[in-house]
Amino acid sequence: MSTLITTPDTASQHPAEPLILPLLQVVGVSKQFPIRQGFLNRVVGQVSALDDVSLTVMPGETLGLVGESGCGKSTLGRVILQLIPATSGQVLFDGQELTTLSPQKLRPLRQQFQMVFQNPYTSLNPRMRIGEAIAEPLIIHHTHKGPALQARVRELLDQVGLPQDAVHKFPHEFSGGQRQRVGIARALALNPKLIVADEPVSALDVSIQAQILNLLKDLRDHYGLAYLFIAHHLGVVHHISHRVAVMYLGRIVEIAPAEALYAAPRHPYTQALLSAVPVDHPRDRDKPRVVLSGEIPNPAHPPSGCRFRIRCAYATEQCAQAPPPLAELSPGHQVACYHPLALH
Repeated sequence: MSTLITTPDTASQHPAEPLILPLLQVVGVSKQFPIRQGFLNRVVGQVSALDDVSLTVMPGETLGLVGESGCGKSTLGRVILQLIPATSGQVLFDGQELTTLSPQKLRPLRQQFQMVFQNPYTSLNPRMRIGEAIAEPLIIHHTHKGPALQARVRELLDQVGLPQDAVHKFPHEFSGGQRQRVGIARALALNPKLIVADEPVSALDVSIQAQILNLLKDLRDHYGLAYLFIAHHLGVVHHISHRVAVMYLGRIVEIAPAEALYAAPRHPYTQALLSAVPVDHPRDRDKPRVVLSGEIPNPAHPPSGCRFRIRCAYATEQCAQAPPPLAELSPGHQVACYHPLALH
């Protein structure tokens, strides 16, 4: 599962750039949830939460995943971590397929990918002291014990900017930002390669959001962590991400380097999301706003073809025939649209 590949017979004569393989590969993942009704709890339909989703995360990279509430972002994060099973598709971590592993074989791999949850209070056991909460993954995976365990807990507290006496306190004694720091410390405990951060700052005050984002960036740069950073606020994602994937109703509609996507979105939905971000400078207030009409379709009965077409000003009959594939319009910039926006 090496991440660096060179050609042995030519490397000595002509040193080549090493080929860096993706740390995470999601290939054609779909997830349906059954709709049950009646006294007998019969299945009467399905909700398509994810539909043929593919993406990659490179070592040390932050991939931002954005979209409206209910589009499937959190479901994708949980499928990647195997907290819920995929209906179809593959999830490969460091070259190893996860979806076919038994719980026993998956357990040691869980040390390498962890999650930071949205609500820093409900993700912590209110009856456990902070020291116990941080030590729990270390105990479960038998990596530390005795004095080494206590030393590791205090080291983690220091890494996330919490005082050493926090080990004796309970979650309710801390602010929301401090509790999220505890959640980050728990995620760091086993030295993972990948962290799925599911809306990690959305429940925090704006001033605290910046502190947590800066902490995540510092930890990424120091430890070489990779993040799948899930959020609905494009401004927050821009601050931390190398690349951004935009999701709409269970499908990826655009993936691009962060700067390219923010400078020139090619999908109409991405353009509308960016238009909704509050402006930083008064001169930008005169820019025309893109306002979407209609409501998000019912995921139990999605539209045919492109799922965004019933809210899109550029939709044609072609858009109703089949879902548009992700096509690369420029290096690293992929868009699922039959009528992508022109560069300007």
